[in-house]
Amino acid sequence: MTPIILIVLAVVAVLAGGFALVPGMASGGLADKRKKALRGEIPSPRVAESAKRQRDTRRRTISDAVKSQQVALEKRRRKPTLQMRLEQAGWKIRREAFIRNSVLIGLFIGGVAMFLEVPALFAFVFGVAGAYVLPTFWLKRATKKFQAKFLDEFPNAIETIVRGVKSGLPLNDSIRVVAKETKEPVRSEFARVLEQQSVGKNMHEAVDILFDRVPRSEVNFFVVVISVQQQAGGNLSEALTNLAHVLRNRKKMQGKVKAMSSEAKASAMIIGALPFLVAGLVSLVTPDYLLVLFTTTIGLFWLGVAVVMLSLGTFIMNRMIQFDV
Repeated sequence: MTPIILIVLAVVAVLAGGFALVPGMASGGLADKRKKALRGEIPSPRVAESAKRQRDTRRRTISDAVKSQQVALEKRRRKPTLQMRLEQAGWKIRREAFIRNSVLIGLFIGGVAMFLEVPALFAFVFGVAGAYVLPTFWLKRATKKFQAKFLDEFPNAIETIVRGVKSGLPLNDSIRVVAKETKEPVRSEFARVLEQQSVGKNMHEAVDILFDRVPRSEVNFFVVVISVQQQAGGNLSEALTNLAHVLRNRKKMQGKVKAMSSEAKASAMIIGALPFLVAGLVSLVTPDYLLVLFTTTIGLFWLGVAVVMLSLGTFIMNRMIQFDV
């Protein structure tokens, strides 16, 4: 052979030996990957692809479950019946009794107005307004008070469920502990969830009753977590722990907002009461000074304008101090 051919063969042999011996080069890297996959140090491509498909499927399942649960809860929240509103206030009276009491209140107010020689038309208007406004006001006030009391104890109930689940108890037994050991009204509401299960409903359907009784976003979060866990599985204790943490942070934020808006609320109350206080004091000092507002047409006109303006200002101030947390 010629020297040139020998040199070329020698270079090719050296390069081939280098590729074969240097780690991570050419097929050696693929061999290392195969060895690591067999030892379980890295997932094989098929295993990785299967795990990715499982994650995507689980993510879609959870997303669909959350969306369906949110839609169902919002539909049930839009049009509460009168009986449902009474239950949301924690009242145990029936709808018929509430309507009867409202009519009696209206008749009492109309009778008092007639006794004070108010014209019959105005007495009828006062009676109808009293039959609707006063019971509705009391119902809304009782509902807010009931929901506030429930939400104060609700994070403790969730943490009790978390401790039960972590200790190995089933979800039903953990809820049973809440129904026995927590304060009212949380105890009664979770006892009602157990009653729903005793009549044949599953956990997903039973916790929906809790949202019907307390239609708040905090309860909505709890219902969604339980429903998704029942449908798609997952770490329930971790999800409920995060939920309890969020609820406590929301409560702290609500307390801060209440403290920051207390001055504005006091100012609004003083400004709203000031016209009545001034009118009362002026009437005590000079009884005839304000009679022109009630005995003349122009006085009644401007009195009506003042009432409208005062009502509008009070409404605006009330909306300015309302915060959603």
